[in-house]
Amino acid sequence: METNRFPPLHMDDNPTGCCPRFHPEDWDGVTLHLRDKRFVRAEVREALHVPLNMGPVFARVDAAMRAAGAFDPADFIVLSRDTSAWKGEHYFAVTGEVPGEEMASLSGDFITRVFEGPFSHAGDWARQMQAEAARQGKPGAEVWFYYSTCPKCAKVYGKNYVVGLAQM
Repeated sequence: METNRFPPLHMDDNPTGCCPRFHPEDWDGVTLHLRDKRFVRAEVREALHVPLNMGPVFARVDAAMRAAGAFDPADFIVLSRDTSAWKGEHYFAVTGEVPGEEMASLSGDFITRVFEGPFSHAGDWARQMQAEAARQGKPGAEVWFYYSTCPKCAKVYGKNYVVGLAQM
């Protein structure tokens, strides 16, 4: 995989007009190579890992990215992880500076695995990603998730695909 690029999102396969249909074969078992990849970093409040203000935070960041001309649908992803039972962290891929938002960057190689099922399985998926990273020589790897579709679109498509990423 090319540095700082993600597998395709198939924006032309989008019958809901919201989230494009996810193609797991493009994402499963891929190694992503990021070098100072730019993101907007945002936090959400959670109660025992259940997001409380995700909608407003995501809407704010989306509007700011678009206003800044920093959103590229062909190269977009939101990486998410819980930093505690009370806080979630989200990195939105951008193509440039986004005024008024916290900017961050990520560097490293990330192995991927596609999971399918309810969001409540994320803890098990994180443990599986950490175990795979340990098998490949990186115990204690940071694990992120890319939630490929919103709950409404997952219901329409009949599948809820989630990509686990472990930083190697």
